[in-house]
Amino acid sequence: MSPIEDLTRELQRLPGIGKRTALRLAYHLIKGEKEYIHRLARTLVRVADHIHPCPVCGNYCDGKLCSVCSDPSRDRGVICVVEEAYEVGAIERAGRYRGLFHVLGGRLSPLDGIGPDTLNIEGLVHRIEEAEAGPQEVILATNASVEGEATAVYLESLLRPHEVRVTRLARGIPVGSDLEYVDGTTIAEALAGRREM
Repeated sequence: MSPIEDLTRELQRLPGIGKRTALRLAYHLIKGEKEYIHRLARTLVRVADHIHPCPVCGNYCDGKLCSVCSDPSRDRGVICVVEEAYEVGAIERAGRYRGLFHVLGGRLSPLDGIGPDTLNIEGLVHRIEEAEAGPQEVILATNASVEGEATAVYLESLLRPHEVRVTRLARGIPVGSDLEYVDGTTIAEALAGRREM
């Protein structure tokens, strides 16, 4: 196999990248400056060698703990549970949440062979059981898919006996959207989660 075919095959393994896009990316890299390709390769090697899951929450980091777990100013009474590490960044960018996180590493999906033992669920339960002043609230921020909802229901049943408040992210109508274009399920969730003004 040629180096171009090897590169295309490797790029195609990335999420959301099909064969045509992978081929376009490969030729873009080949056309570019060699120094850029070498810098990209060094960066990828550095990521492979130094980035690892935080032993506490599962977020990715390059030190002993991630920046959230090592920040003493974070509210240790609240843990927000997300499916994937990149969702930590999405919540952080909102600028409103100052608690801790827990990354599951996916969501329950029996059809894909992903069960509770595959995810970082045991780590979450361990954090709640072993903490001196354990969290008072766990926010389940799994996605609004069938698998995300099933994961949230499963986690709620596991956490209920631990005397911790379990909440779910509110669902509703996105800011700036028109009701005319919003699906019925989203409108129903927004009505159910309405609050006083």
